[in-house]
Formats: sequence, structure tokens, C-alpha cells
Amino acid sequence: MSQAICQTIASELNVRSEQVIAAVQLIDDGNTVPFIARYRKEVTGGLDDSQLRSLDSRLSYLRELEERRQTILKSIQDQGKMTPELGQEIRHADSKTRLEDLYLPYKPKRRTKGQIAIEAGLEPLADQLWQHPQHIPEQEAQQYINPDKGIDDSKAALDGARAIMMERIAEDANLLEKIRAYMNRHALLTSRVVTGQEQKGEKFKDYFEHQEPISAVPSHRALAMLRGRNEGFLTLTLNADPEQPEGVRESYCETLIAKHYNIHLSDAPADTWRKQVIGWAWRVKVSVHMETELMSALKERSEIEAIDVFATNLKDLLMATPAGPRATLGLDPGLRTGCKVAVVDATGKVLSTCAIYPHQPQKQYEQAIKTIDALVRQFHVDLIAIGNGTASRETDAFAADLIKRGNLKVQKIVVSEAGASVYSASELAAQEFPEMDVSLRGAVSIARRLQDPLAELVKIDPKSIGVGQYQHDVNQNLLAKRLDAVVEDCVNAVGVDVNTASPALLTRVAGLSTTLAKNIVEYRDENGRFESRTTLKKVPRLGPKAYEQCAGFLRIMNGKNPLDSSSVHPEAYPVVQKIAQANQQEIPSLIGNTTFLNGLHASDYTDDNFGIPTVTDIIKELDKPGRDPRPEFKTANFADDIHQVSDLEPGMILEGVVSNVANFGAFVDIGVHQDGLVHISALTDRFVSDPREVVKAGDIVKVKVMEVDIQRKRIALSMRLNDEPGQENKTVRSNRRPSASTTEPKKSQRQKPQTNSAMGGAFAAAFAKAKK
Repeated sequence: MSQAICQTIASELNVRSEQVIAAVQLIDDGNTVPFIARYRKEVTGGLDDSQLRSLDSRLSYLRELEERRQTILKSIQDQGKMTPELGQEIRHADSKTRLEDLYLPYKPKRRTKGQIAIEAGLEPLADQLWQHPQHIPEQEAQQYINPDKGIDDSKAALDGARAIMMERIAEDANLLEKIRAYMNRHALLTSRVVTGQEQKGEKFKDYFEHQEPISAVPSHRALAMLRGRNEGFLTLTLNADPEQPEGVRESYCETLIAKHYNIHLSDAPADTWRKQVIGWAWRVKVSVHMETELMSALKERSEIEAIDVFATNLKDLLMATPAGPRATLGLDPGLRTGCKVAVVDATGKVLSTCAIYPHQPQKQYEQAIKTIDALVRQFHVDLIAIGNGTASRETDAFAADLIKRGNLKVQKIVVSEAGASVYSASELAAQEFPEMDVSLRGAVSIARRLQDPLAELVKIDPKSIGVGQYQHDVNQNLLAKRLDAVVEDCVNAVGVDVNTASPALLTRVAGLSTTLAKNIVEYRDENGRFESRTTLKKVPRLGPKAYEQCAGFLRIMNGKNPLDSSSVHPEAYPVVQKIAQANQQEIPSLIGNTTFLNGLHASDYTDDNFGIPTVTDIIKELDKPGRDPRPEFKTANFADDIHQVSDLEPGMILEGVVSNVANFGAFVDIGVHQDGLVHISALTDRFVSDPREVVKAGDIVKVKVMEVDIQRKRIALSMRLNDEPGQENKTVRSNRRPSASTTEPKKSQRQKPQTNSAMGGAFAAAFAKAKK
């Protein structure tokens, strides 16, 4: 591995090169990120999972860059065109963009007009006119007329010479870098509606006449405009000269080209030709290349930000508070098709399923009450989990009446059912419940996700959970890779009970593949519960490497060795034995003995294999073995008299649950089947650049209703409870920082200020599209 790559990554992560080298070696040896982060702290100097994920991603990019570099060097060398200067520039290129710019003149391509002109012998003419403008173009061109080579007159000769110079300009890496930097600082992205598509493209109305600096376009607006273009409703262009009035053909980028080549245009005979070369090179080649590249870079940047949003929300959802091992009744609400019911015991085992019809059109309310009352009493149900889909509030009211009538000691909670229908129809659900009707599987999933959101949600494709921002518009491979990493990190942070975990959950444990997860379950079914971690070695195909990676994350509750229920890795058990022997104690007496453990010094128990970081972690784990890092279980209380959007009135203060967080604000479920949006400016009194500074998915918050659009089903909320409805415009503008643009367009070209009112501007567009 290149030392330069390690130094680059170390600089970017602000860590030592030695840490990066060690981490890369561990990754190359087949170790997983969760394992390295938890059990190899001494080796990496304490790099955490977030740093390791960034390191792994950057490592892949730089290795691809280096591989491409070698390919380009070989290609140019094979052409016999390599020079020491070019080789040095290629070796020092620090991005794929720079590398490809340098390769442009040497990249094999179809014969171009410039190449044809060179073959016709016009290169000396091009050089002469470009470098010595005192020559008269038409006279010089006469010398190059050659009908046999397609040069019939002086005009054809000058056109060929122009094509040669245009291609040189378009393939000049250093010039392209200058123009790229200028456009990144100054260019405006302009969006216009396609003529005749105003009505069909109504959802993109906010971008019918819109422009802003390309460097400052937030990801959600960029992806919205790109979607509008892809669907044929918008046109997107780059304006490289926002200060110039419309209709002016000459661009400042042409001045940059002239300066780059130290050309001073005046009244010299060849200056008209040179000016034409520069103008055509800009308009025909460079501007097109730059627009394509910068739009692609904007899309890539926006995709990465959108993926980051999805990953953050997914982590918050997966790490949501579990209700714990309590008997739970799941209700999957419905009207015409009824409510599907499933009762699961404390371990998630299905005890009973059925359907009830308390709502329209059947209205079998009393019968439904009797059915659920009997199930609650028969199976000693502690919790009722109600899906938040269609008929959720009606079903919630039904459950409240049930509890009141029967004086039941049971708690009802509305939970997100996002992805439940996807799971119900999946192959995994069919394997788990082969005899169960698809519609009833959803109720089981709803019940189990209240008991343990993480254990149940891992069964669903993360992309189907519904906490993303423009998830269908981003690179699906990158999205899947990032979300899989989030799921893996969450599962391993919590740990998995090997005796109750499903194959889907076990698959996410570090070191375990789908095959190994199935083998563990099959071994458990055939031989009974695992009594110790060492028994895992008997599972078919679970070799030493897989055992090393997974053992610390698999828990065995009430097993032979009390350490097997903790996150202490089996390889570190001798450290615990050393602590016990040194203090003349038995291992069981150490566990939970806070006073004793607080008096230990990690440095007293280190050796060549286990340093202070590992011993410190072991002591902490002994204090609270198998601790769950997830927060305490809490629920939101929806207003009893608020069931649908039409029940809302501006000024109401309600409690809700944050269901999703985007770059522009947070969506909050207040129990009316349509999430409301708290714009980023209404999250708090202080300026925030990222909503996640204030809230995360799963948070219980109080909000004030600011505006309700019943027809469009849009609800504007504020977490600033002193805000008054009708004051949104003032609020939003006062909470925004000035544009990051380094130029100020002329008044005639200046972007219209975005009001971002509760129902207007980018806010309204985001409202409609971010949930897709």
C-alpha cells in the first residue's frame, strides 16, 4: 500500500499516519469495522467506527485513483508521448477530475476535426497565427491549400487551423482548472419551466423561474431540480457571467482563456481569427464540458448529502428505545379490510392472530372490543402497538376505549409501520411465517418493532423504511452500501442474543454471512440453546476468523460463563481472570460491583496484548455487562380530539414524534396521518445549519401549528412555541445567513429572494417531495 495514500487519509482525518497504516492492514486482513473499532483500539490508536468508515471509503477512492493513474501513465508511455513534466503532473494529481484533465489530449478517441486538420498539415498554420498575430491569415492560408487533402481554399485552411487550436484549448488541463475554479465561485444555476409543461409540472412550480449560485445550492433543492429536468418539466443551465446583462455573447471565461495563453487582442491582422478561436472554443467546447462536469459534481455532492441524511435518520430509528421483552398486541389498522391483530410473547413468538372490524363499513365495534379484551387477558398483554397508517387514529381511539371499559393495565403506543408491508410480502417473511396470511404478518412486525425496533427493522430493506431524502434519485449502490454499514454498526453496538436472534439479525453481526447466520439458527434448532460462546465453534463453516469477528457481539444470557453475556471478547477473558485473581475474587462477584471496579487502575492489568484502552473497556463492561446503549423508553401522547388534518387549527400546541429529518427541517408525526414540517428556521431561536443539531428521528417534541393547507395536506409547525401564526416570513428571513457567493449579481439579474414561507418557496416543494 502506498505511503502517500496513508498520509493523505491521515491528514484528512486529522490522525497519525501510523493509525491509518494499522487500520488499513486490519481491513486488508479481513477484519470488520465494528470489530476493529471495539477490539483493536490499541492497534489503531482508538479510531472509532465513524473514522474507520470514512477511512475505508477514502481508501477505496484513492486506490481506484492510483490504479487509474498507472493506467494513464502506461497509455501515454505506449504512445511515446510521455515527458518528465507530464509524468510529474500525473503523479501529483490528487483527484480523478485532475487526472482525467491531464489525460484528455492523449485519450484515444474518434478522429476529430482537429486531428484531420493536423493530418492535412495545418498545424504549422495554427501555431503561426496563434503565436504571431502580425501575419495576415488569408495570405498565410494560401500556402496550405491542398485539394488532395480536402483543403480547397484559404477558408478551409483557416477553419482547420481553428479546429486545431480549439481542441488544444479544450484539452489544456491547467486552463480547465482555472475556469472550473472561476465557475465554482461565480456561476449561477438557472432553472426554467419547459414551455407548455406548466400544469403537468405544477409540483416543481418553485423552480419555474429560479436561480442561485451553484456552489451554494443545498442538496434537496439540487435533487428537486434534477428530478424536474429528468421528468421533462425543467431546463437547467449554468450562467457563467451573472453580472452581464442577458444577450451579451462574450464571457469572462474567454478573457481567462486569453490571459492563460498571454494573448493580448488588439488590431493585429490575426487577432480577429484568434478572437474567433477563443470564442468558439469557449462556447462550443469548454462551456459544454464545464456545464456537464459541474452539474455532475453537483449531483454527486447532493447525492452524498442525501445519503448522509438517510444514514443519520436510519441510525436514529434503529437505535430508538425498545419497549423490551413484554407481551405485546400488534394492531395493523384498516377500514374496509379491517384491523389485523397479532399477539406476541416477551420473546416475540407469535401466540395468536386474527382480524377485527371496528370501523366503517362493517362497524363491528362491540365484537372487536370483546375479541381484543379477551386476547389481552388471556396472554397477559402489557403493550398494544398501533401502526400509524390508514385508520390509525380511529384504532387508537378504539384502543383507548377498550382500556377504559375493561380497566386494563395495558399501555397503547402508536408506532411507525414504514416498511411493514414490504416485509410482509418478502421472502424472509414467507420463510418465517409460511402458513400465515400476508396481511397478518404486518401486525406481527408492528408488535415486534415496539419490543425491539432494531431486531425487527433489520428484516426490511433499509431503503424501504422511509426516512430518506430523495432516496430514489441517488446512486443506489452507494446508498445500499452506506445503509448496510449503518445497520451493521447499530446491531453490533447493541449486541445480539444468539439464542433468540433471527437469521436476519444475525446476518448483520460482524463476521457473519447469510449462510453462517442460517447455520447458527439450524444448529440452535437441532441442539438446543447455546450455553457458551465456545459452542459457536461447532457451527458448520464458522471458522476461527468468523468466530474472532463475531464472538464479542453475540450474547449468551444465563449461560455457563457470566462473561458470555457481556461485550468482553473471549480473547480478553484472561484479563478478567487476572483482575479476579489479583484481588482474590471470583469472576461472578466482580460483575456489577461498582465500588470495587471504580477503584481499579487499568494500567495494573495491561500486558503485551491488552493495553489501557481495552482494559478500561473491560472494567466498564464488568460494571454494567451487556448494557444497551439505546435511550429510555418513552412515548408521545397524541391529542385525543385531533384525528385528521381538518381538526387542526393554527395556534394549537401538540406533542408529536420526529419521523424524519431533512436538510431543510424535521417532519413530525402529530397523529393525523400526515406529518407536519418544522422548517429549519423554526426549530430553535438560534441559527442552525443542520437540523440534527436540534432533533433526531424518534425524538418526542412539542410543536405549534402555524399553518394548515387541507387541500394539499400540508402542515407547517414550529418548535418555537412563542411564534405566532402568520409570522413565518419574517422568522425565516431573520434566521438565514447571507449567501456564500463571492459575487453580487447586478440588480436586473439578481435572484428573487426566497420567502420560504410555511406553504411557499423551496420549503413547500421539499414538503411534497422529500418523503418520496
